Amino acid sequence: MTSVRRVSAEQAISRVRSGDVVMVGGFGLVGAPLTLIDALVETSDARDLTIVSNNVGEAGRGLGLLLRQGRIRKAIASYFTSNPEAVAAVNAGQLDYQLLPQGTFAEAIRAAGAGLGGFYTPVGAGTLLAEGKEERLIDGVPHLLERPLRADVALVHAARADELGNLWYRGTARNFNPLMAAAAGLTIAEAGEIVPVGGIEPEAVATPHLYVDLLVGAKRL
Repeated sequence: MTSVRRVSAEQAISRVRSGDVVMVGGFGLVGAPLTLIDALVETSDARDLTIVSNNVGEAGRGLGLLLRQGRIRKAIASYFTSNPEAVAAVNAGQLDYQLLPQGTFAEAIRAAGAGLGGFYTPVGAGTLLAEGKEERLIDGVPHLLERPLRADVALVHAARADELGNLWYRGTARNFNPLMAAAAGLTIAEAGEIVPVGGIEPEAVATPHLYVDLLVGAKRL
């Protein structure tokens, strides 16, 4: 086993290309890879991005900064109301969007990481969210076919990483990060602390190093 490649945030973000689908961990700003987001905002010129994240940051914070730059073409999320500017952009036709119930959102990401072709869920059947989706009855209950969500790049945040790239998350800051780490062609992890191999108990590893391509030290807040 070898250590994961450790790079600066700027070097890591240089791998994001215009038109990419980018998954970004976090629930609001909790567990969000803010160091990587800042580098994306400040040092990258990638545009026309599709952002897969629970929400589009907050006004002027996190992904909200990228939105202000007009570099997000589409957002796939569970809710937008944490950032009124995202709601306004959608209503003005400046931001394409796909709204998914939070459980469906999480399962679609997990399905991509597991290599599944999709899954059926009763959530959303008979509502506007069912438009354009295959529907079937299972035990007499309408279900929708939901496709997996895959990304070109995943940006995730962990409280601690070891030098191999194994990741440990603190409490609810874990949220969507482990799912996203497994569902992208390139996974970039930022960690609040990077420790020697053995510094994380094996049972505490939520994301094995095989899913991590690049490792970045998070800025101290």
